[in-house]
Amino acid sequence: MLRGTPQHPVGPDGRMPLSDHLRELRARLVRSVLCLVVVFVVALFFYEQLLELVMGPYNDAREQLGQRVESQAFVKGATGPLMLQLKLCGVAAIVISSPYWLSQIWGFVVPGLHAHEKKWTRIFVAVAGPLFVLGVITAYYVLPKGLEVLIGFTPASMQNLVEFGEYFSFFTRMLLVFGVAFEIPLFVIMLSLAGVVSGATLARHRPWIIIGTFIFAAVATPSTDPFSMMMLAAPMLVLFLLAELAARFIDRVRAKRLAEQPVWADDEASPIEP
Repeated sequence: MLRGTPQHPVGPDGRMPLSDHLRELRARLVRSVLCLVVVFVVALFFYEQLLELVMGPYNDAREQLGQRVESQAFVKGATGPLMLQLKLCGVAAIVISSPYWLSQIWGFVVPGLHAHEKKWTRIFVAVAGPLFVLGVITAYYVLPKGLEVLIGFTPASMQNLVEFGEYFSFFTRMLLVFGVAFEIPLFVIMLSLAGVVSGATLARHRPWIIIGTFIFAAVATPSTDPFSMMMLAAPMLVLFLLAELAARFIDRVRAKRLAEQPVWADDEASPIEP
């Protein structure tokens, strides 16, 4: 069950029976689930450290607010503390074990790819991972300022109460939005490699790309302060500029390759090599 060894060898055409594909898929799923369970159990022993990490931006925002606004986090219901611990450790297990279960997905998909497809997907994975992590780190740095602005709208005559479930959803959503946003320029480069967009097209629409980036940053960041918007828009614009430069380089390489190829007239006979 864990190995998923094929019962029938791969044929000369590179094909494998459906039963062996399903057997391999089952084995990879079982290994991924076991890894998730092990990491989840380990995360339970580090619950306090994980909670401190998640609450870090909120605590920093409270320190910046000082005596201006009284804010307090709370857990709702009798089962709230248990669900808090399970949810927090569950998300931590998914994130921490992601290199393993993503490698299992990769190992199942890669045999069906051609050699050039394997090369480009390896490059994509090698670049996409660090970009996503960079976006998550940026979001974690921006969160305290955004929370400070949002909580700062609380009237002086009222106390701000933050329910942890809502805060945790807000926390994970912000990290995910920043991480995905940092991947967009990479997709632009992949479209350029596929010949869908060109560097000249990106340069021609650059003003609209800048406007669209700021609109996306304003909508994606829940706080109303310009600091959070700039912290998302500025890195995205830099990455877009790098993507445009990469697209121009790809266009030059493609044009040079086409120029080196012989051009035959419609009525001209091409040479036949034995």
